Amino acid sequence: MMTRMLVLMAALVAPILGHAVESGSQIAWTTETLKLVKKGNVEKGKSLAESCKSCHGEFGQGMSSEVVDDETIPAIPALAGQVANYTFKQLRDYFNGDRSNDSMTSIAKGLTEQDAADLAAWYAWLPAPKQKVGNNEKLAIAEKMVREGDGKRILPPCFVCHGANGQGEKMDIPSLAGQHADYFERTLLAYKNDQRHNDIYSRMRLIAKQLKDDEIKALARYYQNMQ
Repeated sequence: MMTRMLVLMAALVAPILGHAVESGSQIAWTTETLKLVKKGNVEKGKSLAESCKSCHGEFGQGMSSEVVDDETIPAIPALAGQVANYTFKQLRDYFNGDRSNDSMTSIAKGLTEQDAADLAAWYAWLPAPKQKVGNNEKLAIAEKMVREGDGKRILPPCFVCHGANGQGEKMDIPSLAGQHADYFERTLLAYKNDQRHNDIYSRMRLIAKQLKDDEIKALARYYQNMQ
């Protein structure tokens, strides 16, 4: 099993190296940057997050999508329990223009690197949200992708990067457990359709392009259900 995983990862890395100049992000994980995030001040981050509550919730739980006057309001991502490096990177990517969103770009432009580190520390300190999705009929599709991947399509198991419990990794791989399914699905589709491109070395774009839409939906519900 481990040998198969290594082969899959090597196959995925090969095209990544060929596109190394297309990192999609100006963030460089230097020793200084890593130290900055690691030493983020939770209390200062909590204070800064007061202005984030209206969208991301009092405890960073985000908001589910809802229908208002026949119009669907898309989900707002949960930030609680997120890997600090990942949150920091997203805020700086908005600041640098490597990721675009009218509201978040404007907010990030007003944050210093230290502010971003403090906010990242605060949200990482909060417990991950616990959420459930009612429809579980297709979760078996997701379980296979998470545990086994698909060697024929050069897709490694999701857990290799995102962890057995969807907890992410300390460098810049996000936690997925408890994330709103609608937001998760929109994110993968954005990578798949080249609408989002701030993944370093095109990692998620290469993977998302190989995923079928029903697999993306299933994965979104699988990870929202994960505790």
